[in-house]
Amino acid sequence: MARPIDPALRAARRTQIIDAGLTAFAKHGAATTTAQICTIAEIASGTFFHHFPTKDMLVVAIVEYGVTETKEFFSARHTEPPLQVITDFVDQNVEELADTRSAGVIQAIAAMVHRAPIAQALRAQEEVVKHLLASVVRNAQESHLVREDIDAERLAAWVLLIIDGYTGAVAGGSIDNSKDAILLHEQVRLLLARQF
Repeated sequence: MARPIDPALRAARRTQIIDAGLTAFAKHGAATTTAQICTIAEIASGTFFHHFPTKDMLVVAIVEYGVTETKEFFSARHTEPPLQVITDFVDQNVEELADTRSAGVIQAIAAMVHRAPIAQALRAQEEVVKHLLASVVRNAQESHLVREDIDAERLAAWVLLIIDGYTGAVAGGSIDNSKDAILLHEQVRLLLARQF
């Protein structure tokens, strides 16, 4: 009789592999091999393939892990003032970029975006984040805290465009996250400012 699988152990092992994948992609880029990931995770290749049939599926899991964290972020703040939630969201993105692995991971995933499962996961991520942020922007509009001349979905898309542009510039090394985060906040505030 087969031994039952402990769901907590399975989840912990998946998280271990995802973390090793982040480290490997940061170090070796899109050319990272599953063998390199297994070495960092200190697991056998069979364990890797038991959890992720392909390297692309690991990248999809990394993207989905980020979606889960974003959902948890907004869920934990559903009673907070909307402008504070937006500020905290920008701060969260800045803090993630402070992880020394971020630039390499962003560049690696960007180099793999032509692969269908990864592109699909990134599009799904964008839609979820835009929807969650738009809900907060809509609350801010209903309280007359931000501009109301542009609908919430479109404003949220522009906030994300600013954050994504900033993220790409940090990953590419053209701006310094530790010095320029204040300018990111300023641009988001200017975009959202009420028009008189």
